Amino acid sequence: MPVERKPTSKNPCPGDQVETQVEASQNIEEEDCRQLLSKREEELKEAQDRILRLAAELDNTRKRIEREKSEGIAYANESIMRQLVDVVDNLERAIEHGERDENCEGLLDGVRMTLKSFTDVLARFGAAPFESVGCGFDPNRHEAVIQEQNPDYPDMTVTREFQKGYTLRDRLLRPARVGVSRNAKDDT
Repeated sequence: MPVERKPTSKNPCPGDQVETQVEASQNIEEEDCRQLLSKREEELKEAQDRILRLAAELDNTRKRIEREKSEGIAYANESIMRQLVDVVDNLERAIEHGERDENCEGLLDGVRMTLKSFTDVLARFGAAPFESVGCGFDPNRHEAVIQEQNPDYPDMTVTREFQKGYTLRDRLLRPARVGVSRNAKDDT
């Protein structure tokens, strides 16, 4: 009968060494695969995050462009509206002048009708005058031409309007040129 040899710890069998080396090699390869897999998963997460950020940025850009486009359409007529407001001012002056002369009633009616058609067109496109007299002075809407003592109005209140102010939808088209009250107590 063949005799079985028992390997001693000092002299292991060459086959055992090969198996140990193969197991160690497999453990190293497995660890490398885990590290590589972990690295790839991290790269995938970063790529997904970048994609989400780019999608959000693209959506924000699309919304901004739509908003700018609609504002561009809404306010495209702003420069012509400014010029038409000056025409309205001239028509109003002609009416004021014509009211002083009794012989101009026919002409005055024609100018009034022309003024009404102009203001209707302005309103159709979103331009409208705003009231200033009796309101508090707002430097964003008013241009102060004079300050005057007026006991009928509180301090910094618009007392007179020399030229109407206009808005185009929610934007200021032209500030009102106004006179503003000042407090008499400040004159010492």
